[in-house]
Amino acid sequence: MGSTGEQGKPHAVCIPFPAQGHISPMQNLAKLLHYKGFRITFVHTEYNHKRLLNSSGPHALDGLPDFSFAAIPDGLPPSDSAESTQDVPSLCESTSRTCLKPFRELLLKLNEESKTSDVPPVSCVVSDGAMSFTTEVAEEFGIPVVLFWTTSACGLLGYTQYPHLAEKGLTPLEGLNIDTT
Repeated sequence: MGSTGEQGKPHAVCIPFPAQGHISPMQNLAKLLHYKGFRITFVHTEYNHKRLLNSSGPHALDGLPDFSFAAIPDGLPPSDSAESTQDVPSLCESTSRTCLKPFRELLLKLNEESKTSDVPPVSCVVSDGAMSFTTEVAEEFGIPVVLFWTTSACGLLGYTQYPHLAEKGLTPLEGLNIDTT
């Protein structure tokens, strides 16, 4: 299942964590891969897919040949408002608990379609590092998976310096009443 199609075009399935700071960098990477000759399937959650279509119109995802969009459920209950954002801690817990099966079914569907169409089978998965269930599915299919860390350089620098700040007693900040809920 991990081969390229008849036409020799690799097929990457790109799946970001469903938050804007993760989607935008993954879209940029997907566009670069597409430019370099990859067939792209970009995976949104059903919630974000619907929000995108509602805000940009029913043809917002049309356009590029060999660049398609798919959606999987995120496991959260439907929201009353299309304008609301989802609770990130709940989203983290829900995606890690419920997205493995729908993602597996999506890869199965894409590979089945490749048998009767010009779409090549999936040859690799490019996954947000926060969507670790994708590694299990990719291994089941015997295809390579790349984990893409979508944080900014500034954010990465902050993560690398956190242990040093804790050693020096500079974090966590004391005396501040910060609500983390």
